[in-house]
Amino acid sequence: MVFHWKRRKSPQEKRLKVEELVIPNQFRCPISLDLMKDPVTLSSGITYDRESIETWLEGGNFTCPVTNQVLRSFDQIPNHSLRKMIQEWGVANRTHGVERIPTPRVPVSEAQVSEVLFRLEDSTRRLNGVGCLELVRQIKKWGNESERDRRCVVANGAISVFSAAFDAFARDSFERNANVLEEILSSMKWMFPIFKHSLDSEAQARLGSHDSLRCLVWFLKCGDLSVKQDSMIVLRELLSLGQKQVEALAAIDEVSEVLSGFIKHPICPTITKASLMVIFYLVSSPSSTSVKFKSRFVEMGLVSVLLEVIIHSERSLSEKALGVFDRLCDCEEGREEAYRNALTFPVLVKKILRVSELATQSSVSAMWKLSKNHEENVLVEALQVGLFQKLVLLLQLGCGEETKEKTTELLKLMNPYRAGLECIDSVDFKNLKRSF
Repeated sequence: MVFHWKRRKSPQEKRLKVEELVIPNQFRCPISLDLMKDPVTLSSGITYDRESIETWLEGGNFTCPVTNQVLRSFDQIPNHSLRKMIQEWGVANRTHGVERIPTPRVPVSEAQVSEVLFRLEDSTRRLNGVGCLELVRQIKKWGNESERDRRCVVANGAISVFSAAFDAFARDSFERNANVLEEILSSMKWMFPIFKHSLDSEAQARLGSHDSLRCLVWFLKCGDLSVKQDSMIVLRELLSLGQKQVEALAAIDEVSEVLSGFIKHPICPTITKASLMVIFYLVSSPSSTSVKFKSRFVEMGLVSVLLEVIIHSERSLSEKALGVFDRLCDCEEGREEAYRNALTFPVLVKKILRVSELATQSSVSAMWKLSKNHEENVLVEALQVGLFQKLVLLLQLGCGEETKEKTTELLKLMNPYRAGLECIDSVDFKNLKRSF
């Protein structure tokens, strides 16, 4: 018996076959000129692929691309007969490398979203947890289906409705309503990046209420990994909206202990990054609240922990840790802790021009705060680990105006101590005595 081995065609060969195949013009989208997978017809009577025409309309265009007529409506009617013809043509030409064209899901409509959100508001007023949970899961399902459905859900006011529901069930009871609160958080995680900056004041007030923030902190303490992650992401996005939210969170007990715990004992990179951002907002507040938090975080040993994070973490995490470290150097206790740690100067100098522009700004700023008291031993140590050369290079390459001013002042402070001192080109962190 003779066996004939048949070689499987590579993806490149399949693409060449598709390119050789002539696609009927009526199957091509007039915009992309590609084979349509989800043909829809506009009020002008012209059919397009849904993804292409939606991109056209979202770009602020009000006309039909082919006829240039002003559209009477933006309704997109699925062209089922043409779609079936395209699918049949695809099946008939499988040998030419045409992939199977699945039947597309019908996207959610504004009317459907509005109706479910209206029912969700009613369930929230009655504190109907079971009904609310079912409706939240329906909206979450739409959000998981496509980017287009996510935008439709958010554009119809879902964030405001969800914020009100979260506040109401949090005020009632964390423990009793944990399931519905977790589902709301899980959905809001993907809603925030789409319309965060257009979040109305009422929604901000609901999600930033004392009860809502207490619930978020409770989830950070007691929830499982996914709930902690969702809570931290929502908290980070909320605090980025303004000072009022920062002040409200500052009034919650144990928030500093919970946040520092995620830095000292990391369980997930996403949570660690978000925790650093939340801490940064707390210690950057222009009010007296930031002074209290700076002292508290220093007492918790965060200065030394941050130095370890800066050394061992990837760029994004290192950048955020440097930002927090710089803010902690604003207070005398933070500077004293930094002076006592043998890693401080070598690490800060090493990260200049090595991570990002923002990281360089934070490193220079922290060194400036530590050196401006004119203590000779501080300036000598900075010289020994190569700060002078790094700052000269930074000025040559260019930097922001504020960083430039601090760099120039640091160079002037160190200049009198340069004679007789040699720069250490590289620093072996293993031989440095750590503070913990």
